[in-house]
Amino acid sequence: MSFPGSGLAKGLAVTLRTMTKRSVTAQYPDVQPDLPPRTRGVIGLFEENCTVCMLCARECPDWCIYIDSHKETVPPAAPGGRERSRNVLDRFAIDFALCMYCGICIEVCPFDALFWSPEFEYAETDIRDLTHERDKLREWMWTVPEPPALDPAAEEPKELAAARKAADKLAAQQQAEAEADRAEAAQAEAADRNQDRPDTPGEGQ
Repeated sequence: MSFPGSGLAKGLAVTLRTMTKRSVTAQYPDVQPDLPPRTRGVIGLFEENCTVCMLCARECPDWCIYIDSHKETVPPAAPGGRERSRNVLDRFAIDFALCMYCGICIEVCPFDALFWSPEFEYAETDIRDLTHERDKLREWMWTVPEPPALDPAAEEPKELAAARKAADKLAAQQQAEAEADRAEAAQAEAADRNQDRPDTPGEGQ
């Protein structure tokens, strides 16, 4: 049951509680903010990992990623081999005036060529200047923070567990073969010693 003026009393109580607290003002831009490690600022491009698979551009809901490429012929690695063709990246641009920072392009990239950077100071006076080419995206790549350390109590990934199991099995097999080879060598050495040992008097009687 509320009495007349209870809402005003609650509001004044909040005011009285906050009046005694010290106000804190972020002194930006003189002091840079301490951003969380997973801040979605801009997208950095690690060009060496890009294979021009076009997954990021096809999955982008806003169609704000522009990619151009051409094919080059790679000579065979060994004499008598076949020539191969590969895609060479010519242009990789992102229109941040259209980007809605959903992160789908980063999630679908199978070769880890796109990363989130906490950089956020890229305002422009002309909206057309918000389309940044690969040179700028590469510069932002060096502002990407290191990934957080893995949780030591986390479950080991299935891929690592399978690889470790196969490696342990191969190591055990190689150890067993080495022990068998050592045993055969020891038997052969013992047989050679028995053949080379001279007969003692009284043997064979």
